[in-house]
Amino acid sequence: MFSEKDFIASNYTISTTEGSFEWSAPSNIALVKYWGKIGSQLPANPSISFTLNNCKTITKLAFSKKQNDGDFSFDLLFEGKPKEDFKPKIQKFFERIFEFCPYLKDFHFTIDTQNTFPHSSGIASSASGMAAMAMNVMSLERLLNPEIKEEYFYQKASLLARLGSGSACRSVKGEVVVWGEHKEITESSNLFGVEFSSIHDNFKNYQDTILLVDKGEKQVSSTVGHDLMHNHPFAERRFEQAHENLSKMKFILETGNTEEFIKIVESEALTLHAMMMTSMPYFILMKPNTLEIINKIWKFRNETQIPVCFTLDAGANVHVLYPKDTKEKVLQFIKDELVGYCQNGQYICDEIGHGAMSI
Repeated sequence: MFSEKDFIASNYTISTTEGSFEWSAPSNIALVKYWGKIGSQLPANPSISFTLNNCKTITKLAFSKKQNDGDFSFDLLFEGKPKEDFKPKIQKFFERIFEFCPYLKDFHFTIDTQNTFPHSSGIASSASGMAAMAMNVMSLERLLNPEIKEEYFYQKASLLARLGSGSACRSVKGEVVVWGEHKEITESSNLFGVEFSSIHDNFKNYQDTILLVDKGEKQVSSTVGHDLMHNHPFAERRFEQAHENLSKMKFILETGNTEEFIKIVESEALTLHAMMMTSMPYFILMKPNTLEIINKIWKFRNETQIPVCFTLDAGANVHVLYPKDTKEKVLQFIKDELVGYCQNGQYICDEIGHGAMSI
């Protein structure tokens, strides 16, 4: 397994003057949540996520050789138009990954990015956006050093994505991805996400309908929320719980037990928000309609025995998870009973995907 030092580029010998790459990378939704950071964008506990398919970022990276090294040089376009307020994020990303990608100061970049989901829809685009950026950077590195092997390419891309946004490392490759060291997951690492491949047929083509409860900006950012775990009274027990739940989730995904899947997924979602409500300062990201939807899902599941459940990210939106063979009934339930709790009646239908793709 690669160490951090192995990812410092040093053997690039091919000279290139200009070119471009284009990648799409999806968002993901954690089943066992990561909440709390240590060191340089490292997770305080391991997590596991479903990779999504439709909610993705598409980013084109054009590059041209500069005459002098100087500093980072780039233009940023969002949906074809200059987007100055995105530039500080890219600047910070380049600064964080420069140790591993020293060739970045040799080029001027034009970054043109867009999302397949509505901007400011309340869906976190940092995971998909940073994963797409990382794939483009690694494509440039592979151009400069064609000797790069496939495994190295994807693991370093995941490491770079992590330095842009922690959960982005889970959007690079695989249907189900584990990030963070765990004793039962072979080659699991804090540095990058690893593909979890032992998935029972019950979880193949799993569906995720995202109910857009609140599209506004969160009053507390995820970065601040992660930092509040440092002195959290329940942090250590939470980190232990995440390890325990990941062990359970590994067995569940391998054996196809949807009943136990529901228990862990919903408990993890509520635990994530419990950590927010018990930090100091405390905060609540759920909205009244979030709770209404959760209660409706519980009632529907109890009455129909359809294995539908919810999970939440660090926000108010609700991810409704269910097997593909129940799609027709669940979507009818969503239209009949849940759409009224969504902002402007908006929701997005998604499903498990495979990770980043070159365009």
